[in-house]
Amino acid sequence: MANQVETLTTAARRAERRRPDASGSARVRALWRFCRRKPLGALGGLIVLALIVMAALAPWIAHYAYDETLRGARLKAPGAQFWMGTDNLGRDMWSRVVYGARVSVTVGFGAVLLANALGALIGVSSGYFGGKYDICVQRVVDAWQSFPFLVVILSIMAVLGPGLLNIVLALGVVGAANASRVIRGTTISVVENVYVESARAIGCGHLRIMVRHILPNVAGTIIVLATIGLGAFILAESALSFLGFGVPPPYPSWGAMLSGAGRSFFYQAPWMAIYPGLAISLAVFGFNMLGDALRDMLDPRLRGVGGRMR
Repeated sequence: MANQVETLTTAARRAERRRPDASGSARVRALWRFCRRKPLGALGGLIVLALIVMAALAPWIAHYAYDETLRGARLKAPGAQFWMGTDNLGRDMWSRVVYGARVSVTVGFGAVLLANALGALIGVSSGYFGGKYDICVQRVVDAWQSFPFLVVILSIMAVLGPGLLNIVLALGVVGAANASRVIRGTTISVVENVYVESARAIGCGHLRIMVRHILPNVAGTIIVLATIGLGAFILAESALSFLGFGVPPPYPSWGAMLSGAGRSFFYQAPWMAIYPGLAISLAVFGFNMLGDALRDMLDPRLRGVGGRMR
């Protein structure tokens, strides 16, 4: 028994001292293999990168301010001067679509960060401790997930009111329930590994075990959840803006651009609805493709399905 404890202790100490050492060239080769084996995932990554750059550099990419009204430019068709045409108030649609990316990126990343932080806290603790604590927590999660997603979001937004921060809070809290369920399942399988028993044998506390030994091993699942959840949250924000619960005007939101003048002037100026709709579709497509590729790469059970990452 003493020899087993000593072996477990030595293994735990080696695991804590071990750090991955990946050089820059190895990362470049891994990125190239990812692009070659997962072309749709690479395409999704390019779309995501373009969306982030567009949101960060909107004042330099946009031709005009998002609320600037141009004299004599009402309902102009797309052309050399106005790439995506103008709306019913004479505002440049390209500039409004570019600034609208800021809303989508802010809401998407903010909601994903909040949802996965809460989901990791609930899921890791529930899967690690188990027992009555796990049963109580999961019954609360089941009750929370039993309500329709959109109904809960609309109810929260009706109480909080429209606004960027309120959208992030509502989407993050609602999305945490589903994230916690997936993270809990991964945590249960991780807890059964030898290195967790080794950490317990050398006297590590519960918090240290969860942070040092369990959380890094469920990080792949969290990354996949975050990447796929970004597309879902962007789509949810567009739906809320379409229904009038999004970011208040005049700040542009893709969903609000579809709902208001885009719907009213669709037959007269279809570009007012087409381009915001294409922006939403591309953003959701990019995040979903990147998330699927990362899932195939990070999940050992899916390696070998559609191309093995070596």
